[in-house]
Amino acid sequence: MGKYFKHFEKLISVVVDIMLGLLVLLVLVVMAEAIYKIVVHVIPLHEVSDLSLLIEEIATLFILLEIILMLLRYVKEGHHIPVRYLILISITAILRELLLAQGKGLETLFLALAILVLIIVLQALEKLKAFHSSKGL
Repeated sequence: MGKYFKHFEKLISVVVDIMLGLLVLLVLVVMAEAIYKIVVHVIPLHEVSDLSLLIEEIATLFILLEIILMLLRYVKEGHHIPVRYLILISITAILRELLLAQGKGLETLFLALAILVLIIVLQALEKLKAFHSSKGL
């Protein structure tokens, strides 16, 4: 029974890796489309709204890049995503929203507080990791 489970687990792992590869390709296509959109429509900055669109597109590219890096790390580390990566992607997404929340005072405050909370969690995780690694010595 254990032999069949090992084969099934390996098959599922291969299928997940193939699906993640397709997802990475899809994200790359979306990134290429965003870069094309920036070059064609946004780079000739004629209005201030074009600058806002440029910032939005660049922030979106950073989020997509983080997702690709996370997926590659997921496969590389044996189908495990470190929580740190998810927190960093969340911070990047909140920063994108913060850049676009022009003139909305309370929303800006809440977004900044959310980033602060995520940074505190990130620091706490790093301290816990350092504590556990030094305890084993």
